[in-house]
Amino acid sequence: MNADEFRKLALALPGAEEGAHHAHPDFRIGGRIFASIAPDGVRGMVKLDPAQQSLCVTAEPDAYVLAAGAWGRGGATMVVLAKARAPSVRRALAAAHAFALVSAQARKAPGKSRSTPPRKRSDR
Repeated sequence: MNADEFRKLALALPGAEEGAHHAHPDFRIGGRIFASIAPDGVRGMVKLDPAQQSLCVTAEPDAYVLAAGAWGRGGATMVVLAKARAPSVRRALAAAHAFALVSAQARKAPGKSRSTPPRKRSDR
């Protein structure tokens, strides 16, 4: 797997568009980033939910690594492209695409309400 193959797999997903974020390529659905390619072109990133992230990292620890800090805890999963296999990356990209699509649709839903009321400053 290399950056060009990663790009082709990402753009093959329905409605996926390429953009740029912090001077490197990203892939979006509904305005939400679901994947990107690191500036070095050696790694990709897929934004997964916690269960999907755990599955990828556990199944292929040489190919999938949590991004550093809060990004990783939030689902950002680095893909070591040279160690990743196309079928696995295709599945991870599809999962990230679906996760982002659900998030984008929820954000645009009419009458969307918060699950918990906002806290007052004195509650913090």
